[in-house]
Amino acid sequence: MDEQVLESAAVLTVNAGSSSLRLDLVQGGSVIDSAHAERAVDPGSAREELSAFLGGHFDRDIRAVAHRLVHGGDVVRAPTVADDETAEALRGLTDLAPLHLPPALALLEAAREQLPAVPHVLCPDTAFHAGLPDEAAVYALPAEWRDRYGLRRYGFHGLSYAWAADRACELLGRPAYELDLVLAHLGGGCSVTAVSGGRSVDTSMGFTPLDGLPMSKRSGSVDPGMLVWLLGRLSLEELAEGLERRSGLLGLSRGRSGDTRELVAAERDGDEAAGLALRVFAHRVSREIAAAATSLRRLDALVFTGEIGWDQPEVREAVCRRLGLLGVEPPVLGNRSDDGPVSAQGAAVPVLVVQVREELQLARECLAALAEEPLPEEPLPEESLPEESLPAEEDL
Repeated sequence: MDEQVLESAAVLTVNAGSSSLRLDLVQGGSVIDSAHAERAVDPGSAREELSAFLGGHFDRDIRAVAHRLVHGGDVVRAPTVADDETAEALRGLTDLAPLHLPPALALLEAAREQLPAVPHVLCPDTAFHAGLPDEAAVYALPAEWRDRYGLRRYGFHGLSYAWAADRACELLGRPAYELDLVLAHLGGGCSVTAVSGGRSVDTSMGFTPLDGLPMSKRSGSVDPGMLVWLLGRLSLEELAEGLERRSGLLGLSRGRSGDTRELVAAERDGDEAAGLALRVFAHRVSREIAAAATSLRRLDALVFTGEIGWDQPEVREAVCRRLGLLGVEPPVLGNRSDDGPVSAQGAAVPVLVVQVREELQLARECLAALAEEPLPEEPLPEESLPEESLPAEEDL
């Protein structure tokens, strides 16, 4: 694709979470407009949300759509232009990310219907970890299981990590090949990743996004023997629902909340379960950071991102207090209005915060994938967009 087209192209980015949807129009490295819905997406609502957003942008020359794909499995290992065959293959992976893939595929189908003349690029979170070394990726399971079912550590939050790692290089004023970093994405989903020379070399999430740290409502890693034991007492559906939706911070706080902001306030008011939830979370995050550091030559910086990592200073401090053996000291700054250090000037291991910008990383990866692909010469005509009445803007 022509460089001038790349620079001026408007990209619609579609980011479906387990219970949310974010749509952004990105052009020239900036967000032109956004819509964010905090609710689960099904095929019907996917069409409505997209119609409402696109209805306000008939005048925009949307040249491509970038779709966040939480789990690409072995089907999509790098940003890839979607086609019918790929979409069908991805439907066979939905049980690997049951909270994320169904809404993402519903949005892909709806977007391809409403914007049929532009390329739709699938940008998998798993791509950032596709080059994990064998010692980090291979499970200690029977070889025939690994071969038959493709059992390996895939890793997730790759879009967030790719953006945060690049920003850390800018903030530190050093090229990626010189740096060994540990990055913690802490939000509704949580993970830790070790990055050396710009490449992921270890990560806490595994075959599915349920592995690793306790999250807002997901359990993270638990004893597999306990799960086998529970299967003798619970149905598979009950077990899956409990692990995916009633565990993590929500379960630790006895149902109070999966939101650290609410838990911090509740702990101050004397809620013991909220305090336990925050202590367990800090313990597990610090332990994963220390484990990830063993895959590096040294620790040049610790980077927090994700909604919790970005704007929950109490959690950052609790985590860093446990990392003195790595040379990490508690941050001296609270929240920032921009990316940058929260550690003391001259700290042996700088602690940085980077705001999540998955929409910009999506647009970046989409345009890079299309650099050699032809794009439509003319913008999509207005009549090709749905004409049914659109939801009011406040409904988004």
